[in-house]
Amino acid sequence: MNPPDLKYWLALKLTQGVGNVGFKNLVTAFGSPRAVFEASVAALQQVPHITQKVARNIEDFKAWQPVERELEMADRLGVSIVTSDSPLYPPLLLNIYDFPPVLYVKGTLSQRDVPLAVVGSRMASTYGRFTTERLCRELALSGVTVVSGMARGIDSAAHTGALAGKGRTIAVLGSGLDVVYPPENRGLFERIAESGAVITEFPFSAEPLAANFPARNRIISGISLGVVVVEAGEKSGSLITARVALEQGREVFAVPGSIDSPGTKGTHRLIREGAKLVESTQDILDEILPQIDLPQIQDKPAVDAASEKGAMSFGELEDVEQTILKALGTKPIHIDTLAADTGYQIQNLLGILMSLELKGRVTQLPGKTFVAKE
Repeated sequence: MNPPDLKYWLALKLTQGVGNVGFKNLVTAFGSPRAVFEASVAALQQVPHITQKVARNIEDFKAWQPVERELEMADRLGVSIVTSDSPLYPPLLLNIYDFPPVLYVKGTLSQRDVPLAVVGSRMASTYGRFTTERLCRELALSGVTVVSGMARGIDSAAHTGALAGKGRTIAVLGSGLDVVYPPENRGLFERIAESGAVITEFPFSAEPLAANFPARNRIISGISLGVVVVEAGEKSGSLITARVALEQGREVFAVPGSIDSPGTKGTHRLIREGAKLVESTQDILDEILPQIDLPQIQDKPAVDAASEKGAMSFGELEDVEQTILKALGTKPIHIDTLAADTGYQIQNLLGILMSLELKGRVTQLPGKTFVAKE
């Protein structure tokens, strides 16, 4: 069931000339999209980036039928439309200049995610696909949520690796959620939605136009703590994602490859320009873990776009941590055994163990075993 004011969010998003920045300024000025539609043209024109023409477009808005179709389609396909004032909205994304006011979500969003983007060439080599799958499987086992664009090549390998590690993964599309692209990734789309989320800012029926992908890329980097580039040619779209990530203040990592491969020219250039070279998952974790502001994250409840069975709220996190510490004891214990002993899902356990490790209460040993510090 959609909240009653959601139609005003969609209507303002569909209003010609408003744009993401104008939307943000209008809501800041008037408090809500509904209040924007109730404002006078003169008042609207006082808002930065809102011209008289745009103000008139808001006043004359009549496209309520397309808005209703969006809401009906969302209900039919099991898609949540998440607004930027919702606790479901990815918190890091709010820090970019032109964050989308609404996201269409198929699956589950969680405030407990530790998101990291992994992107690369659509024309991936065997080495690139293998390296990406292994890297993302290990990242997933470490509790990281892998973010990518579900494109052919490296993106698909990133999602596949995260799923193999039984972790969460998020795909960001450059089309509507009812337009799966590339079409051969329909099965991957469904698996990602079951173990994470597929999201987009584009309305239903939006085709994967070339112009949509730079916009899509800013969301991939925007919701992530950093971006890992695996195999990118000199003119790869992944380099655009890396550039946007730098503009957003995100970490940029690059995986080196063969000096004879044209598919690594872009990644090697990133390394020359200061990207962090990746030889193992630890190279990434050493950089992103200090960025995680656990108290700030814990202020928000763990909520989702559907029902996130087995997830825990941040309000009970301290009790959960104590439970896990007691279950660990002073002898090393494998993650599978710990899950069986405590009844918690592995993906939830990994997040708690990461929190405890950052607090100096737990040590991770090789082979996904953990031990409490005395």
